[in-house]
Amino acid sequence: MISRLSLRALTLGALLLSSAAPALAAPCGTGSFETWLEDFKKEAAAKGISASAIQAGLSGVTLDKSVLARDQSQKVFSQSFEEFSGRMVPPRLTRGSNMLKQYGSVLGRIEQAYGVSGEVLVAIWGLETDFGVNIGKFSTLRALATLAYDCRRTELFKAELMDALRIVERGDIAPADLRGAWAGEIGQTQFMPSSYIKFAVDFDGNGRRDLLRSPPDVLASTANFLANHGWQRGKEWEPGSANFAAIKEWNKSEVYAKTIAAFATQLSRAP
Repeated sequence: MISRLSLRALTLGALLLSSAAPALAAPCGTGSFETWLEDFKKEAAAKGISASAIQAGLSGVTLDKSVLARDQSQKVFSQSFEEFSGRMVPPRLTRGSNMLKQYGSVLGRIEQAYGVSGEVLVAIWGLETDFGVNIGKFSTLRALATLAYDCRRTELFKAELMDALRIVERGDIAPADLRGAWAGEIGQTQFMPSSYIKFAVDFDGNGRRDLLRSPPDVLASTANFLANHGWQRGKEWEPGSANFAAIKEWNKSEVYAKTIAAFATQLSRAP
């Protein structure tokens, strides 16, 4: 799996490190994981999540020590833009250009609906998961439960775990299929569950918001995210622009955002 799968997790961790949350009904890191999980299930039920979704999503979930090891060994992303873009963009340019053509009709409809340029969406798609090839293999529910039990960013990951259960509850993804990166990102453009809940759309019209298998849903949902973070229809996306600021809402790493913009620009110039 390409190393960038964990990049948004690294960025997320670097930006969201906080002190341990105050003890609640399910205090972090105290007692056994199993006891903590039972308390969390009660909290989820109190927040209105159905018993069937809780049972389906959390039955048999265990602590994943490999997730904790990755979280605790993070180092801030430090490559320069030239180094990172030079490594990431050239190998994906030809396929990106092909994807732009293959999904031209869908991307045209998405741009009409959300105002976001297809080149930017394809650039994000390629950089995040190699156009859906490398979406990650970690159980999302297990990873989020592990990170919520840990005391580094308890409230953040408890909220994400609640939203992952809501994804299960509304029938978008079965628990067994809910897999992605180690910090909980899921789908072909790596949405955190909270963003999935807020911005995922059913663009192919099959009744489900499927960011694992449906490129139309993936691309339209990514456009919906950007549109809701200040994207301006018909404008450029170069650094310093309002649209570049929207890209930075997607990933706050300056190097990563600049690489998205550069990739999109190269795609716009491809024959």
